[in-house]
Amino acid sequence: MPLEIPDVVIDRLPVYYRLLSRLASEGRAVVSSQELGDELGVTPAQIRKDLSYFGRFGKQGRGYSVNRLAEELRVILGLNTRWSVVVVGLGRLGRAISSYPGFSSQGFDIVARYDASPDIVGTEIDGELVRSAGDIESDLRQHAVDIGIVAVPAEAAQEVVDLLVRGGVRAILNYAPTRVVVPEGVELKHINPVLFLQSMTYHLKRGVIERDRVSLTSNGDHES
Repeated sequence: MPLEIPDVVIDRLPVYYRLLSRLASEGRAVVSSQELGDELGVTPAQIRKDLSYFGRFGKQGRGYSVNRLAEELRVILGLNTRWSVVVVGLGRLGRAISSYPGFSSQGFDIVARYDASPDIVGTEIDGELVRSAGDIESDLRQHAVDIGIVAVPAEAAQEVVDLLVRGGVRAILNYAPTRVVVPEGVELKHINPVLFLQSMTYHLKRGVIERDRVSLTSNGDHES
């Protein structure tokens, strides 16, 4: 039975890889779990535990080879190959995502863009024509694609996801402000910037409350 690796561990691997890539570009040869932890705000024990799911990479008292560990994580994450991506929904968010220059350098090739608006279909983005969302399923049956990025209005999200799944896409990144469902065997990630902002305002509000409480206490002490 294959070892079950927690999703939270897998989600941390790209963070480790990004830091190691930076250290390699700076000429670092060796790094300790303590140094990695200090940079990332993760305990050294957690880093060692996360990496232990995939093998033994460091030597006690000597740390990790930066280049070797970066390359190992690159292979584990599948970044040593090219992945084809389609973007569905070319409003402001989708247009920004589809034009992001960092995808290609990390192995992700945007091979097609789709929208349902007649005002957008047939226009060009980065020299590529935007195709009709109605062509998604037939296009994907002719040219297999690995990943779909969904940036459509909430009411259209599930329909678009269904089209991608029927077309053979097995990994979907959903930016639509709604939950969608996929069948077993399809990897799905939801990203909703508003939800992240709202969770941040909770902490901001608590900070304001604590600050006001301290201010009131200080004023009371001064008056007495």
